[in-house]
Amino acid sequence: MTVQLHNPAGVAAPFSRYSHGASAPAGARWLHISGQVGATPDGTIPDDAERQFELAWDNLFAVLADAGMAVTDLVKVDGFITRPDLVPLYRTVRERRLGGYATASTLVVVAGLAVPSLLVEIQAVAAR
Repeated sequence: MTVQLHNPAGVAAPFSRYSHGASAPAGARWLHISGQVGATPDGTIPDDAERQFELAWDNLFAVLADAGMAVTDLVKVDGFITRPDLVPLYRTVRERRLGGYATASTLVVVAGLAVPSLLVEIQAVAAR
């Protein structure tokens, strides 16, 4: 099954590499991935923002692979970061990690996450 991306004419172009919408065909198997954070397997949270972003993507992709799915099965990705100055870095890492795939996406700057030292949390929905 193929996820179809939607970027209709008459809507402003996305501000970075994402699509305004994504749909999956009827009968698809859905996977909802809980928010993944920038922590190592032993629970260590690095101080470095880029390392946290990479780990969050590593963790998300591990859940995706465990379900037998790939990046192109992603329908929606939501990112939560704790500082506005992290937006460019988040976008750069996201675009590199998604390899040009422009799933539907939302990015929100929040006051904080469940653990104060966390800088990023990424949740996703996939379908196959």
